[in-house]
Amino acid sequence: MQESGVGEQILSRYTLYETKTRLYITASSAKHHRILKIDRTAPESLCVVEDHMVYDSAQLHTLLRMVDDGNRSTGGLEKILDFHGIIGFVRFSSSFYVILCTKRSVVSLLGGHYIFHCDETLVIMFPLGTKGDRTAEEARLLSIFQQVDLSKNFYFRHLILRNSYSYDLTNTLQINLTRPASCTSYNTRFMWNHHLLTEAFGVASTATGDMDPPSGRPREEVIIPRSPWILPLIHGSVDQAKIPVLSRTIYTTLIARRSRRHAGTRYLKRGVNEWGDVANEVETEQIVSEPLITSFVASKMIHGLGAPGNYTSYVQLRGSIPLHWTQDITNMSPRPPIEIAVVDPFFGAAARHFCDLLERYGAPIVIVNLIKGKETVARESKLLSAYAECVAYLNQFLPPEADKKLRYIAWDMAQATKTKSQDVIGILEDIAEESIQLTGFFHRSAPHVDRGKLNTPSMKLQQGICRTNCIDCLDRTNAAQFSTGKKVLGHQLHALGVIDSPDLGFDSDVIDMLIEMYHDHGDTLAWQYTGSALVNRMDTYRRTKTRQWSSHSRDLLENVKRYYNNSLLDADKQAAIDLFLGVCADTRTRQQMAAKDYRHWFEPSALVPKTTATLNRNMSVAYDVWRDYYKPHLLSQFQRLYTFSMNSTAKTST
Repeated sequence: MQESGVGEQILSRYTLYETKTRLYITASSAKHHRILKIDRTAPESLCVVEDHMVYDSAQLHTLLRMVDDGNRSTGGLEKILDFHGIIGFVRFSSSFYVILCTKRSVVSLLGGHYIFHCDETLVIMFPLGTKGDRTAEEARLLSIFQQVDLSKNFYFRHLILRNSYSYDLTNTLQINLTRPASCTSYNTRFMWNHHLLTEAFGVASTATGDMDPPSGRPREEVIIPRSPWILPLIHGSVDQAKIPVLSRTIYTTLIARRSRRHAGTRYLKRGVNEWGDVANEVETEQIVSEPLITSFVASKMIHGLGAPGNYTSYVQLRGSIPLHWTQDITNMSPRPPIEIAVVDPFFGAAARHFCDLLERYGAPIVIVNLIKGKETVARESKLLSAYAECVAYLNQFLPPEADKKLRYIAWDMAQATKTKSQDVIGILEDIAEESIQLTGFFHRSAPHVDRGKLNTPSMKLQQGICRTNCIDCLDRTNAAQFSTGKKVLGHQLHALGVIDSPDLGFDSDVIDMLIEMYHDHGDTLAWQYTGSALVNRMDTYRRTKTRQWSSHSRDLLENVKRYYNNSLLDADKQAAIDLFLGVCADTRTRQQMAAKDYRHWFEPSALVPKTTATLNRNMSVAYDVWRDYYKPHLLSQFQRLYTFSMNSTAKTST
């Protein structure tokens, strides 16, 4: 046997065994294995024991044979199934269940790391007993829980044998490649199975009850440590395509991470909660990279040249207006009235929201507000003046420098769409260019030879975030985020040396590809929030000659779908999301927020620009990505390789 620190290989093959009193789960890489034991005899408690020893194949076979011999009198050890990871554990009224990912598919490749979509899951009740022992309440709660379809839009990345490094899908590329090697925490905001893993793997925080200054939010009372048994799930969308440019290949990846905080359906989750979490919050990351070699991060085999390859990343955010506002759907109106439920003269919840954004992304924060300004019957416009007042109030306490202030841009996009004289996409691109100039984007260049001299890698960081919203953060927001994505794609390709100018026109295969990626991106997020696809797509705002009456008919159909889902199905869907996320349990553990001085709503250190000098030292992390990517123990065929079949702008397959 070996200690668990040996080897850095991906554990991606799992097998479930059972005896009368225990479940045994083995996790395997090409050469090494780990074991997890689950007690089945105590239905009222969850007892999960992680064996920290690392076994080779012969040792594992011997151990399993010993377990089989020791339980021969009660039926021995029986293999149940192979699967791809543990999503978590849940208990309703009596029994515990384990949720397993039984089928997966590759959807992306980031620096040699495969990103998987969860295609199928299985829920297994493991205490001693049968299905007939379930009470009516147990069956009802299980049925509600399973309404969260884990086979749609949930993504994960396997961890390695020891708990040091693998690509963390809950964090951005910039954070993954610049944080210290000792900092391995997940971004639990985007970890949708956090609640399902806390009882089995959670560790009580030493800071229980303390507040994270200055936002006032209690620190997580249970933290999830790095472990090869933990499969962090993000919910949102992942899409990837490649751009062949002469002899070069560029990968474009679009990742959406939906926040699990204040999550839910359209009319039941609006605005902000007391902790500063907003509804329909989604972090969108656009990664454009040139995979000169497989890995993002340099291996020890690469003579210390730093991170190989060229890669860039840009992050933007969408989220509901951070005020306490609601819409009452009990009167079955297709356009429910908007009401500001709580009038807070100090804008405490909004302050906590923007404080959190500053701590996560830095300054400046560019706020793009696309709601209507003029209406016959005031609905959205009620929020326009309140939001502007909120930003102006909070800005007075920030430092006087312009790059530290909240940059607020309000534009009635719906009215502009009706006015033929306004170039909607052109205005959105101007706003996008301004925000990109303010925040920048993450860019790491490879070592290169210039005029006979070897230049060291250079790195630029994104400082700040562009936060976009309309009333639902769907149709108008998606068009605005596409415009930002289009503008930043030009800058990314220019930074990689692919094009001479950062300006990209619409008449190109690259932009056609990006439009389709953002359409799929927007449709997926719209289905999750409203139960229908986008109503207004890019052709609505571009006013191209190709737009036909079929587009108008489609818009009407999607509106009908939204009305039906929001009126009749949202309550059940919200109950399922709350049960899955453990919202009731989370509310019970949260403590009273600490009273704060309303003038000091932000953390001054969050306004200090990050410097590359302190970050470059953290880039050299070694791990065995090659065995996971190339799989030398298997016979590979080009047609079965993900990179061979990836969507491409090429006219013919290569």
